[in-house]
Amino acid sequence: MATATLRPEPLPADIRLMNATAAVLAAVAVVGLGAAALGWVARQPVFAVSAIHIDGEVTRNSVSTIRANAMPRLAGNFFTLDLAKSKSAFEAVPWVREAVVRRIWPNRLSVRLEEHRPAALWRSAADADEATDKLVNTHGEVFEANLGDVEDDALPTLQGPEGSAAQMLAMLGRLSPLFAPLEAHIDTLVMSGRGSWSAELDNGAEVEIGRGSDDELVARTQRFVATVTQVTSRYGRPLVYADLRHAEGYAVRLKGISTTLIGGDKPAKK
Repeated sequence: MATATLRPEPLPADIRLMNATAAVLAAVAVVGLGAAALGWVARQPVFAVSAIHIDGEVTRNSVSTIRANAMPRLAGNFFTLDLAKSKSAFEAVPWVREAVVRRIWPNRLSVRLEEHRPAALWRSAADADEATDKLVNTHGEVFEANLGDVEDDALPTLQGPEGSAAQMLAMLGRLSPLFAPLEAHIDTLVMSGRGSWSAELDNGAEVEIGRGSDDELVARTQRFVATVTQVTSRYGRPLVYADLRHAEGYAVRLKGISTTLIGGDKPAKK
């Protein structure tokens, strides 16, 4: 006896399309409802940022001052707060160099601060004749601050082209110890737009160092410091001006005495 296999009739194309569309719409509806539910939950007051914990370096500002300066710049709750903008808000507070902001569930922020540590005053070459409220930190970065907040009133001044602060701070660190035998410190270090260096010492003397590599400038200064005390002792007069831009020598002017060339007579890089 023969048997026959009954196969279901295939659904018409329009019915298959209708079913597929209905499935897609159902999936979209579920996703939409889920997103709406999450949005509703995220907007609940329990997730509003209610506390900010601040640690790190806070010697220049009180915690309350930092909060008062940064809080108006913060927008959103625990979920919607933009951490990059929050970081910028805290770094806009005076003396704050860097801020690291983290979320702490469910409604708090943790902020760790690093403050600027002033190493020198800054005056750009373009503003050489104007007062400045800018400083250079220990990283060679220029920042603005109230100079009245600086405890060290003997900070040296760096004056040079824009963008040269880090280079100048490094050179200051190499040159400053060299003047110790003269019982003098660098009060102002200047670099011209052409890369020529000069230093004003705290005893009033001015030293033209000239151009060259860092090692050349250091070697030139070392030669000068090693012998200039013999010159000042011989004449019994203090140094007023020195020009180190001579090969194998330098020129000096002592108080009451005209310029004298010591050593070589060929001009070096000026």
